[in-house]
Amino acid sequence: MNTVVRFSPDLAAWIADHLDRSSAPATIIETMVRENMELPVAQAIVAAFVDAHCRGAPLPADAITLVEDTLDYIYEAPIFRHGSRIVTSDRTVRVVARAARPVMALLADLLSANECAELISLAKPRITPSTVVDPGSGQDVVAPYRNSYGMFFRLQENPFIAHIDKRISEVMNLPVENGEGIQVLYYPAGTQNTPHFDYLLPTNPANQASIARSGQRVSTLVMYLNDVESGGETVFPEVGLEVSPQRGNAAYFEYCNSRSQVDHLSLHGGNPVLAGEKWVATKWMRQRRFVSASEADSEGMMR
Repeated sequence: MNTVVRFSPDLAAWIADHLDRSSAPATIIETMVRENMELPVAQAIVAAFVDAHCRGAPLPADAITLVEDTLDYIYEAPIFRHGSRIVTSDRTVRVVARAARPVMALLADLLSANECAELISLAKPRITPSTVVDPGSGQDVVAPYRNSYGMFFRLQENPFIAHIDKRISEVMNLPVENGEGIQVLYYPAGTQNTPHFDYLLPTNPANQASIARSGQRVSTLVMYLNDVESGGETVFPEVGLEVSPQRGNAAYFEYCNSRSQVDHLSLHGGNPVLAGEKWVATKWMRQRRFVSASEADSEGMMR
């Protein structure tokens, strides 16, 4: 069931002003709660503003639509395995640290130096300015707030990528077929990635269709392909954590439970690269087998 939550234009302007001034979403939510707004509603409103702000989309004017199951996030048993090591079919990955809210793990030795170099080498000829999905049109567009360069590998598109996809699925504890293709991102000096959510908000037809095909995104693995001279940390502003990029290491986090609720504490971004450059590879896992829009169109034409 969906619920329309209405609020005053003054509140909308106040939230927008604080986001423009880089106020932490948690601080904005705390103020709203002190003014007698229920915590789940305040979280949902601010999440909608953060998402629109990050995507360069029009901000909500006086209302948002909530899906009831997205309100009070319930932490369940993590998808990620217990233990200090994850033994995959070809490599042992060390778990350096964990967190419970949001569910997170910092990993070492996920990729070898040669594998990192190979991913960069394969990606370089294919990188283009990074795009986002425009909430109104559902089309991929270049956004001024995301000034990185990137590309996507198709799932298991060659033996090397298939080998990495298999190891990643074993670490993330979900089938290979649930994964979107590995994305490689390149950040030259001076570039960054503003805080955002990886889960899909059903605010446009493209996201709605994607969720219908494959379910919600449930977890992310950010893999660091090089050592960054200065800056470039992955930052989780709601929990005050920064992860320094180190070659072969990775940050894992979950944000969707079995009820399809999503965790606002998973807000994350990338600090500016102050010196050198930054290369990362990202994997998103879905609730079900990932079916791209082009694949769905092809399957429809074949019927």
